[in-house]
Amino acid sequence: MPRKARMIIEGDTAVYHVVSRTALTGYVLGDVEKDFLISLIRHLSKVYFAEVLGFCLMGNHFHLVARMQTGDDLSDDKIRNRFELYYGKDNKKILMDGQIPSFRSKWASLSEYIKEIKQGFSRYYNRRHKRKGFFWSDRFKSVIIENGDALLNCLAYVDLNPVRAGIAERPEDYRWSSLGYHMQAGNKVGFLSLDFGFTGKRKSKRQRLQDYRRYVYEKGSLASSKGKEINSDLIANEIRKDFEIGKFDRFRFRTRYFTDSGIIGSKKFVERYYEMFRADVDPVEKKPKAVKGLQGIYSLKRLSELI
Repeated sequence: MPRKARMIIEGDTAVYHVVSRTALTGYVLGDVEKDFLISLIRHLSKVYFAEVLGFCLMGNHFHLVARMQTGDDLSDDKIRNRFELYYGKDNKKILMDGQIPSFRSKWASLSEYIKEIKQGFSRYYNRRHKRKGFFWSDRFKSVIIENGDALLNCLAYVDLNPVRAGIAERPEDYRWSSLGYHMQAGNKVGFLSLDFGFTGKRKSKRQRLQDYRRYVYEKGSLASSKGKEINSDLIANEIRKDFEIGKFDRFRFRTRYFTDSGIIGSKKFVERYYEMFRADVDPVEKKPKAVKGLQGIYSLKRLSELI
């Protein structure tokens, strides 16, 4: 039986919720694999006309919510910039004028975007684990999502996956999800859109994130046949704070620096011991990085860059 054609809106902007599962048994996506997959999605989203609204990487599948755009408003020079980013500055490939329409079409395609994510990750995984063969199971699933309430509910569903699965008490505790990325990585390099589907008066970025967290907690408090709900005491505490992100939250989400940052302390302390160990350290990590949320504290590695 021939496969059904995928429902894709050609020639216009549309939001899609994508789900793709591994063909392997067990929970094969570990911390390192998830970190790489996020970095890959982040890179390709700068090339493709994809506005990433949300994501969640689980042990055997991933969710991605993205708004695919046509790119018709981008100049040819901007297409050339993306071409250079795609292949790398040192690559000898040259983009001819006649090729621009082809790349413009490719980078507007949801199918091409997801195919590159999956193929790029498969190559990485097989190299890392010294294996051959398929990693992903069949085709990815995709659903067209309407802006507004449908999008808001879809994003909340995606971010609640770790809670429902019982691997996180709060959605933002799980760093391989969009709420985790907003809270723990400070939405590094503006990777994620802050369009959560709210209608009405446009609010500040801080207020939009605050409102979205409140909505996710409201949804997460409801009993679900698909898993656990957010603990009522945690919800009550967030309500008391009006879902503001306080100093304690900022500290809690920086605690990984105390185990994974290589060197942590004052700026002078990090500089001193970097010189001692510089032969064993990646050359990129040569300048102390301020740890956001911990005043006066620096680290050798900016861990948010890993995700």
